Amino acid sequence: MTRIAPSPILAFMKIRYNAPVTLTLALLCCAAMGAHQLTNGATTQTFFTAYPGLHGSSPLHYIQFFTYILGHGSLSHLSANLSLLLLIGPINEEKFGSGLMFEMILVTALLTALLNAVFFNTGLIGASGIVFMLILLSSCANIRAGEIPLTLILVALLYLGNELYGSLGKDNISQFAHLTGGVVGAFYGLIRGRKR
Repeated sequence: MTRIAPSPILAFMKIRYNAPVTLTLALLCCAAMGAHQLTNGATTQTFFTAYPGLHGSSPLHYIQFFTYILGHGSLSHLSANLSLLLLIGPINEEKFGSGLMFEMILVTALLTALLNAVFFNTGLIGASGIVFMLILLSSCANIRAGEIPLTLILVALLYLGNELYGSLGKDNISQFAHLTGGVVGAFYGLIRGRKR
């Protein structure tokens, strides 16, 4: 009797946690949004907002320099960030590795929060800076020594130019966080991309 191999369409496909840093960040953002909804925003104000100024007596203030990227003000804010994060995060994580991806997220979050704390009087919330870091980073995907990809220049002009223009108005969006994330992404892409 001859065995017939099962159809690839009917074969069970294994789900793989293919980009652990990206997926974990997305899940933590969703958990923070769940807490936001259950507490009517109290958890976001307490744990997931980076406030201006440097308050040496409060350890929570410095923890918020990292945790603010998990908080979002609304489901549409979360959805906008997650759609881009899940689209370009895995590509960057595969190219640069999970360890470096985690480092880039922490550096972007900390640098943005510190600069905001020193120079601005508004709080920060959301992963938009991380998303902009990933956008600029992804344009360095095929970088070679001694070259600057034209895609990097065009993406920088489009995204960062739009943020500079948007900073002229008042819309409750931190263009500064987007710009900082973009600069960090371009830096890592140009410096670390060549090494890889």
